Amino acid sequence: MPAAAPPDTADFRHAGPDPLSLALIDARNRTLQLLSRLAEAMGSPELQLPPGADACAMPPRWLAGHIGWFAERWIARHPQRARGGAAGTPGPRLASLDAGADEVWDPSLCPPARREAAAPAMAATRAYLLEVLEGTLDLLERAEPSDDGLYFFRLALAHEERRAEELIVLAQSQGWPLGLPPAEPAAVRPPLRIPATRWTLGGFGSGFRFAQETGAETQDVPEFEIDAQPVTWQQFCEFVDDGGYDRESLWLPEGWQWLQAEGRRAPRHVAQIGLGHGPRAGGSVLQQRFGQTVRVAGTAAACHLAWWEAEAWARWAGRRLATEIEWEIAADTASLRGFRWGTVHEWTAGRLHAWPGWQPEVWSAGTDLDPVPAFGQARVRRGASHATSPRQRQVRARGFALPGEDAAFVGFRTCAL
Repeated sequence: MPAAAPPDTADFRHAGPDPLSLALIDARNRTLQLLSRLAEAMGSPELQLPPGADACAMPPRWLAGHIGWFAERWIARHPQRARGGAAGTPGPRLASLDAGADEVWDPSLCPPARREAAAPAMAATRAYLLEVLEGTLDLLERAEPSDDGLYFFRLALAHEERRAEELIVLAQSQGWPLGLPPAEPAAVRPPLRIPATRWTLGGFGSGFRFAQETGAETQDVPEFEIDAQPVTWQQFCEFVDDGGYDRESLWLPEGWQWLQAEGRRAPRHVAQIGLGHGPRAGGSVLQQRFGQTVRVAGTAAACHLAWWEAEAWARWAGRRLATEIEWEIAADTASLRGFRWGTVHEWTAGRLHAWPGWQPEVWSAGTDLDPVPAFGQARVRRGASHATSPRQRQVRARGFALPGEDAAFVGFRTCAL
C-alpha cells in the first residue's frame, strides 16, 4: 500500500480515512494558528471587531466557531451521514456538544448583526473547536471508506480551509497586519498557443465535488492563444494611464453603472497607480497590503479586481477574457510550457451555468455564508491564490462570485480574439 500523501499535497477529493485524518488535524491547527495571528494583528485576544469596522465585516470569533459547528452539524449530529450526498434532508439532528450551538453558529438563525455579541469568548470557542475535531476523528475511524461514507468529512475539510482563506481576505480588507509574505513575482512569458481539442468540464465520477461542479459538459474547442500568466500590474497600469476608468466605451453598461456607484479610479486597495517615469518607468503601484502601504512589483499579478474591471481591460487591450474551458485546458496541459497559475483566483468569461446533470448540494442552505450557485448571474472563478490552502489548489475546481465582488485575491488572464 502506498504511503499516505503529506497533508499539504493530499487530494482531499479522493482522500481515504488516513490521509483525511491527517488533513483535518492539519487544517484545524492552521485555523488555530491563524486565529492567534489575527488576535495579535487586531490587538484583541477576543478577536473583537474594532469600532468603525466595515459593517459587512465578518466577526472572526464567530466565523471560527462556525467552522466547528458546520463539521459537527454534518458529521456527529447527522444520523444519515453514511449516505453521503444521497442523504437528502437529514431530519432531526442529534444533540450538539453545546446546547445553544444552533442559535449562535447557524447563519440562518443568527443574522450578521447579532454574530459579534452572540459568539462565546475565545477560550470557549477554541475548546469547542478541539472537542468537535476529536469527535470527528473518532467517527472517521469507524466510517465506511467509500465516497458516500467520507463525503461529509471531505466537505468539512474543504469548508474549513475556505473559511480560513476568508479570514485572510478579511484581514486584508480591514488592514490587519498578518505578516504574510506576498506571492513571488516571476518573469512574464509570451502567450501560449493551445491546439484544438475536445474537452469535458466536470464529469468527476468518484470523489467529492461542489454543486457547481456536478454534471458534465463536453465541447469541441478550437485552437486558441492564452496568456501564460495573469495580467500583471504593469499591464494594468497602461490601462489606467490611458484613461481606462474614464472611457465609458470600454465598459459594459452594467459595469459602467458599477464603476460610477463605487467611484473607482483604480482597483480596490490601490493607493497610487501609474506607469511612472525615470527609474520607476514600467509600472508603479502602491497597494495597501494588510494595513501597510507597499510598492508592488510590476510583474506581479494584478489583484482585487472586479469582473467588470477585467472585462474592460480586455476590451481596451483588444483581447477577451479566457473562458473557463480554455483556462482548464491550458492549466491541465500546458504547465510544462510555462502556464502559471495559483497566485490569484482568476475571472473567466461568461456567466456561471449548470452543466447537464447538475445536482444541488444537500448541505447548502443558501445563507450569506454558503450561497447556492447563482446561475445566470455569477461569473466563474478558476485557480487559487497565495492565501489558498495547498489542498484546495485543484485545476478543475470551479468557484463563482458576483461580478462586482473584488475583496478576494482575484485577477484574470486573456485570450487573443
